Amino acid sequence: MTDAAAENSYPGERLGLPSAGSGSIARPGRRIGALAIDYAASTVIAMAFFGYDQFALPAEAGWTQFAPMMIFAALNILFLPTLGGTPGHRMLGMRLQLVGGGWVGLWRPIVRTVLLCLVIPAVIWDADQRGLHDKVAGTVLVRG
Repeated sequence: MTDAAAENSYPGERLGLPSAGSGSIARPGRRIGALAIDYAASTVIAMAFFGYDQFALPAEAGWTQFAPMMIFAALNILFLPTLGGTPGHRMLGMRLQLVGGGWVGLWRPIVRTVLLCLVIPAVIWDADQRGLHDKVAGTVLVRG
C-alpha cells in the first residue's frame, strides 16, 4: 500500500471524519436519493402553483419551465441554514456542516445552491466524495 493510499483509506479521513456512522461522509446513494426527493417535491409544488401542460413546447411554457428549479433553489437556501439540510437530506439521515463542524451560516447555502443548480460542480468529486459545490462553500454533507 502506498503512502497516499494509506493516508486516505476511506472518504473523509483527511477531514477528520469517522469511517462510518454518524458524522461520516454521506455516500453517493443517499445524496442522489435526497436530490431526487427534493427535486420531485419542487416539481409537485411548481405544478400546484403554476400548472402543468404536458404538451406545451418550451417556447410556449415561458419562464414556468424553470419553476421547479427555482423552487428547488429556494428550498435549499431556506432549509440548509435553518434545518441543517434539505427535506431530502433530513429524510435520508444527512446534515450539512462546515468542514470543521458547526453551522453553515447564511452565505454558504446560497453559493452551494447556485453551483448545485449549474450541475457540473456537483458531479466533480474529490477523494472525500465532496462535490465541487461543497468544496467552494467549505461544507461537507455527513450522515446525521
